[in-house]
Amino acid sequence: MLETHDVIFLFDVDDTLLDNDGMKDDLGAHVLNIFGKYANDRFWALYEEERIKHSYADFLGTLERFRLENMHDPRVLGLANWLLDYPYTKRLYPGALDVVQNVRTWGLPVILTDGDGVFQPHKLERAGLTTAFDGHILNYIHKEKELGAVARAYPARHYVLIDDKLKLLDTVKRAWGDNVTTVFPKQGHYANDPKTLASQPPADIAVDRIADLMDHDFSALTSA
Repeated sequence: MLETHDVIFLFDVDDTLLDNDGMKDDLGAHVLNIFGKYANDRFWALYEEERIKHSYADFLGTLERFRLENMHDPRVLGLANWLLDYPYTKRLYPGALDVVQNVRTWGLPVILTDGDGVFQPHKLERAGLTTAFDGHILNYIHKEKELGAVARAYPARHYVLIDDKLKLLDTVKRAWGDNVTTVFPKQGHYANDPKTLASQPPADIAVDRIADLMDHDFSALTSA
């Protein structure tokens, strides 16, 4: 029987712990430099098509489609290596790993992310997040639809969900109510979209940067 924890901290990854927008900027600059503007525009058009189709950022699918359209350009093969070898540790937000370690004072930190089953685990490993979370990782396609699976995998009296997507935080809050505390780090393009900010209710806690959680005391959750 699985241990029921007092508090579990569920951390999103992209634009919460890791600056995924920054990585995409680097990738775009690389594609532009190697292949030119037309190819760069086409690459990101393919990326959007794959993202809509799968409901997550499918970089491997995008690379394969880009390769098929540029089959006779030998430089395409190096693009996959660039993505896989990218120094993801350098894209961790300042203080992100310190926050993960700090919340252990009150509960168990667990990654709750969306993504494919190959590139996303690779990225977590390369970024040092697999080790930082002691392998406590949940990876779904629509994590807000997997809350029952989350509770079965990591049963807890209370959850703290830390995510840059305000709409997702609201969805989980509606489902779990007082059993979850939502935390909104205002990082990345989703977190700073004016339409989203205007249309969604606020999270329980909002911080400008993930590192700001070093100053937050969650002891009230453990004593409740």
